[in-house]
Amino acid sequence: MPLNRRKFLKRSAVTGAGVALAGTAAVPAAEAAEAGRGKKPMKRYALTLMGTTDLHGHVFNWDYFKDAEYTDSAGNAQGLARVSTLVDQVRREKGRRNTLLLDAGDTIQGTPLTYYYAKVDPITAEGGPVHPMAQAMNAIGYDAVALGNHEFNYGIETLRKFEEQCDFPLLGANALDAKTLKPAFPPYFIKKFPVKGAPPVKVAVLGLTNPGIAIWDKAYVQGKLTFPGLEEQAAKWVPKLRSMGADVVVVSAHSGSSGTSSYGDQLPYVENAAANVARQVPGIDAILVGHAHQEIAELRVTNEETGRDVVLSEPLCYAERLSLFDFELVFERGRWRVESVKASLRNAATVADDPRITRLLSDEHAQVVEYVNQVVGSATETLTTVEARYKDAPIIDLISKVQEDVVRAALAGTEYASLPVLSQASPFSRTSEIPAGEVTIRDLSSLYVYDNTLVAKLMTGAQVRAYLEYSAEYFAQTAAGAPVDVNRLTNANGRPDYNYDYVSGLQYEIDIARPAGSRIRNVTFEGAALDDAQQFVFAVNNYRANGGGAFPHVASAKELWSESTEIRTRIAEWVTEKGVLDPKDFASVDWKLTRDGTPVF
Repeated sequence: MPLNRRKFLKRSAVTGAGVALAGTAAVPAAEAAEAGRGKKPMKRYALTLMGTTDLHGHVFNWDYFKDAEYTDSAGNAQGLARVSTLVDQVRREKGRRNTLLLDAGDTIQGTPLTYYYAKVDPITAEGGPVHPMAQAMNAIGYDAVALGNHEFNYGIETLRKFEEQCDFPLLGANALDAKTLKPAFPPYFIKKFPVKGAPPVKVAVLGLTNPGIAIWDKAYVQGKLTFPGLEEQAAKWVPKLRSMGADVVVVSAHSGSSGTSSYGDQLPYVENAAANVARQVPGIDAILVGHAHQEIAELRVTNEETGRDVVLSEPLCYAERLSLFDFELVFERGRWRVESVKASLRNAATVADDPRITRLLSDEHAQVVEYVNQVVGSATETLTTVEARYKDAPIIDLISKVQEDVVRAALAGTEYASLPVLSQASPFSRTSEIPAGEVTIRDLSSLYVYDNTLVAKLMTGAQVRAYLEYSAEYFAQTAAGAPVDVNRLTNANGRPDYNYDYVSGLQYEIDIARPAGSRIRNVTFEGAALDDAQQFVFAVNNYRANGGGAFPHVASAKELWSESTEIRTRIAEWVTEKGVLDPKDFASVDWKLTRDGTPVF
């Protein structure tokens, strides 16, 4: 049984209600206010809750892939060092004793910094380092953090070590032990804010994570943890928190507000369920929203049972924004009541880095910069993803070739060794570039920004054809002869770039003049029409293999092999072994866009 769960259960026995209690704050500045002449004073209290989400390892305003300060066209700035400055501002304005600081998950994955301390100099090693995100968040003074799905990317051991290093609880009311169905992490956190001359204000924070973990990190969690729906678990826990005397109930949810799911019907639970929770579960005052990487200053959702508004806010990811929830409470009839809640955002670009955080983590930052700038080979020409969304680009073929080679080697000597290998790859970034000349780990990492691993599946020709049809829904239907605007050609129905796949090893056309579902034309394998009954080994990343993106057949296909080494690492190994990166060794034109048989480009 994990250490933190033991702590949680021990506290449960002490409190009789299962709450992970925090220390109390000192007496705040809020005092009694005169309600009117000759009337008994009405006591009021102002509380400010601050929130971040989807930090994804961003401590500094630094782009490790470009080896430069982060910049974008919108003028954003990133990193916990900036957020720390914003948090200090708010604490000075409101009084530190009147504030609470939360996060809604996806903390320990997303940059070379987090990869380095998970894999290169892992926090799990004996006498290993303290994770930079734990150091930064401890120093800033986070009160509680909800689990994100990416917390599980490096396995449960790494997550538990990170949890141990944090001075705050990692919350997950719907992250349950698969055998006992009891919480594997603290479900909630409670903090009391004393008020002079009145009972303390008791704030409860319920943490909810994403059910999709069961799909996306199946290899790590299957048989160990289970993740029921947010609505179901909120309905279970919110009444308990209220019965325990919570005056304010806040949910920190690693779940967007759209009510949609990327995994189709593979799970009976909604991926982006935050607004559903607000609508369906009475007793919630506010929800800090995460997961969707969207900016929502304030969204008001009316609860169906009470008719009261629940205030939602989602700060932009990567520590670019800080959400503020300003609560006004009034003491009446012997208890505190939330009178109003307002949400707003503060922008990290308006402040400088907190020098305290810079000093704390400058050594770790320098170590990672040195690591990503290691030269591993050289390229004969510049390779880029600029046109990779709509043209078969050699830089994406590099990913496919590496995956094919790794899978062929892994299956050598098995009954599947004689089967042809096809490979899937996606254009993750629109700005990745491998320059002519020296090639570094940084260059290759920018091509494959996710910590995906490789899986080999058994697929038929018919299944691959259906897979390609689904992928081709990414393109907007464009009539023959109509002008082609590449900025409007892709991302039909909101399909992100990472959910468009190349498949190497076949040749095919995508006829964008035709409606979705009938676009894949002239599919051939080794010069002959594709045989729907033929079997193939399909080299695919674990996200897709587990059902991410809801591509047909692949999740249910027979798994022949899998590994835990990141595809990004395999690419670096392949380039290191070759020494020279020459497109003639990996590039091939496997597909093209057409309209009524005429190539678009």
